[in-house]
Amino acid sequence: RRPRDRWCRVNLAPEHVPSPCVKLCALDPRSGYCVGCYRTIDEVANWVEMSAEDKRAVLERVARRRARQSEEAKR
Repeated sequence: RRPRDRWCRVNLAPEHVPSPCVKLCALDPRSGYCVGCYRTIDEVANWVEMSAEDKRAVLERVARRRARQSEEAKR
């Protein structure tokens, strides 16, 4: 028997882009990004309606934001 999360990943449609949500939802007033997933409120609100291409673009921005936040925290 395979774990459920592995089964889900294996059987997702190729155009499926998983949400970066980690269920830690609060906006940082300074940056305007969610403290859990680093998306803007508009990116969170529109996620379901975005194309796979748009979601991948959001994930790229999220990765840059997370890296920048990590660098700032080291200073």
